[in-house]
Amino acid sequence: MNLFLFNILLAIGFMMAWGAFTIQSLLAGMLIGYGALWLTRPLYADPRYFKRVPTILNLTGFFIKALLVSNFKVLWEVITPSQINRPGIIRLELDARTDLEIMLVANLISLTPGTLSIDISEDRRHLYVHVMFLDDIAQARRELKEGLEKRVLEVLR
Repeated sequence: MNLFLFNILLAIGFMMAWGAFTIQSLLAGMLIGYGALWLTRPLYADPRYFKRVPTILNLTGFFIKALLVSNFKVLWEVITPSQINRPGIIRLELDARTDLEIMLVANLISLTPGTLSIDISEDRRHLYVHVMFLDDIAQARRELKEGLEKRVLEVLR
């Protein structure tokens, strides 16, 4: 059985044992179930689940942090009378190759305020991104490449 489904079953069992059917008890059950599965990991043939969960949490935390920081930058731009934005379009060389990888990178970039995925090159090796606060092109590329794309690829590969 898939370890993720087994973890969900353990979480449901935890919720039944406690008699509390809330999101908090589901998350607590998932955490306790993950811990129980982790302790018994030598019994399972495929240990990818134990490597993938931390990378998913890492991507989620990174994206939430980027979302908050960019929201505050855009908010500051809107509420202050001076203009600090320097918009521009950059070409980001992609390591992502599959449709899912490219789609996830492009959509997470577009979901972050101040950035927008515009187009992908015909050879699917470059993504064109509009950046609202473009002070240094190399730094913007590096932040997208080493931050978001790297974490997306860790989750999907």
